Amino acid sequence: MKTPGRGVPHSVRSLAEASGVSRSQVGRLVSGDLVALDVMKAHRIAEALGVAVLVLFMPPVSPETCQPDIVT
Repeated sequence: MKTPGRGVPHSVRSLAEASGVSRSQVGRLVSGDLVALDVMKAHRIAEALGVAVLVLFMPPVSPETCQPDIVT
């Protein structure tokens, strides 16, 4: 798993233990099989990672939407 906000790498197991969310649910979130989560569990995962809960669930930025307008 990528290094989270506090700079501490987590495995699925260590994140599950740190957040109190089941390994199954954390694994399914990481793999993309689970796209929604109870709000309290989302907050516990965010707290364990040291990031805002919105950071966890924001959609990835598409390169097409990040292109600056070119004025000619």
